[in-house]
This record gives sequence, C-alpha cells and structure tokens, in this order.
Amino acid sequence: MSDKFLEIITNKKARFNYEIIETFEAGLALLGTEVKSIRAKKISLQESYAFLRKGEIFITKMNIAEYERGNRFNHQPLRERKVLLHKQEIKKLTGKLQEKGLTLIPLKIYFKNGKVKTLLGLARGKAKYDKRKTIQDRDAKRDLAREMKKFQ
Repeated sequence: MSDKFLEIITNKKARFNYEIIETFEAGLALLGTEVKSIRAKKISLQESYAFLRKGEIFITKMNIAEYERGNRFNHQPLRERKVLLHKQEIKKLTGKLQEKGLTLIPLKIYFKNGKVKTLLGLARGKAKYDKRKTIQDRDAKRDLAREMKKFQ
C-alpha cells in the first residue's frame, strides 16, 4: 500500500493549550504491532510530550493500543518511543529546550510514503487569558462567516 500522505490523528488540544513556535517532521522507531495499531487509528496523543535524554529525543505517554491480533509479542501501550531526527535538528532543539517554558509536543501522526511520521511542535504554554482570547477570536470568525453567508 503506497500512501503519499495519510493523516491518522491530530492533537486538537495542543494548539489551544500551547503557542506553537516551530514545527519539525520526524520519524518514529516503532514495532510492527504498533504500526498496525496506528493504521487502525488506535492511538492517543492527549498527554504526550517529547524530551531529551543523552542526545536523543523520546516521546512518552503516547498511547498506542495493543494490536488485537497480536500474540505474546505485542507491545506495551505507553512505552517511550524514540524520535528519529537529524543530528543538526537535535542540536538545535537541545538549545531551545533549555529555555524556560518551552516543551516539545506531538501535533500529528501520519503516514508519508508508507512510513509513520510525527509533526513535533516546539511550544510555550498559554496563560488562561490567552486561551480566552483564542476562544473569542474563534467565535468572532464564526459569527462573521455566518453573517457573510446571509448576504450571498
């Protein structure tokens, strides 16, 4: 099956809770049963984040459900998974992750040319008033679109 681009899951709360500064496309080191579960869309990015350990980046708390047809070689749903990035990108992220308040979160999981990819976002947490402003802007856009539709 040759997929050009097939989006599996998006972390919808990420753009609401965080201000995304920069994004990186990265591969994931996965087991076979994990890939099969991802194809079946049995994945959750709800509380997941990436961190740096010994010059490598890992994603934790990304829940990939066990493959229902897997046998004793099935994977653990909440294990840490290695993120595959170029050395220069890891060095760049190392410096930025040292800054206070910045974190690395997965925004999307998708297939690109048959490989599982993730879109990581370098993010800063939003304050409560920023979240309220986001809601107000979204409501204003919706109301404007509704009014424009009346006049068409």
